[in-house]
Amino acid sequence: MRLQGKRAFITAAGQGIGRAIAQAYINEGAIVTATDLKAELLDGLDCTTFALDATDKDALQKAVAEAAPDILVNCAGFVHAGTILEAKENEFDFAFDLNVRAQFHSMQAAIPGMVERGGGAIVNVASVASSIIAAPGRFVYGASKAAVIGMTKSVAVDFVTKGIRCNCICPGTVDSPSLHDRLRATGDYEGAMKAFIARQPMGRIGTPEEIANLAVYLGSDESAFTTGQAHVIDGGWAAA
Repeated sequence: MRLQGKRAFITAAGQGIGRAIAQAYINEGAIVTATDLKAELLDGLDCTTFALDATDKDALQKAVAEAAPDILVNCAGFVHAGTILEAKENEFDFAFDLNVRAQFHSMQAAIPGMVERGGGAIVNVASVASSIIAAPGRFVYGASKAAVIGMTKSVAVDFVTKGIRCNCICPGTVDSPSLHDRLRATGDYEGAMKAFIARQPMGRIGTPEEIANLAVYLGSDESAFTTGQAHVIDGGWAAA
């Protein structure tokens, strides 16, 4: 088991990518604390679970500090649609509160303990739609996920000599409940799904389990020489 005995703290672990990562970490022997805004979504995970609003700085930092994770996985995020002309101030604020500040606050809470214990691994979930490529109608989302990449690299540089590795995962389109919600919101679910698949050179969207496999690697000692990287896992979208 690649994560045997390692303590892991995961946000947004109730569904989609976060749930897949939590289950993969459990399967690999990690001692997992899985959190989500909705506690009921965590049912069935064989680990410590509780409801947590990742935008509540005090609650988040208290939970992270108490868990004393060897591996911190930041999955909480939201996708807003629209161009810069359609973007609303409240959407921009919420995106940066959840997609960026929550990761900032959780890392800020986890790093002191990691330094004290001689190391740790941080895995942030960003997106290929960021500073890597632009996706149509994803102005707010792309800006926030680009910030995640920037934070990841900064933390990696500042703490590389302390035994702390910080990497981020940049998925393409991945099958998840939130994806299906966005597809339904277009008013043409089938057409939107076809469009999403068409932009993937592999001719399909990714699975949460494929992202989780990368998260296991980045949390494990197998990636001991890897830090500060934005790992693209997008079915060839960014390479096309």
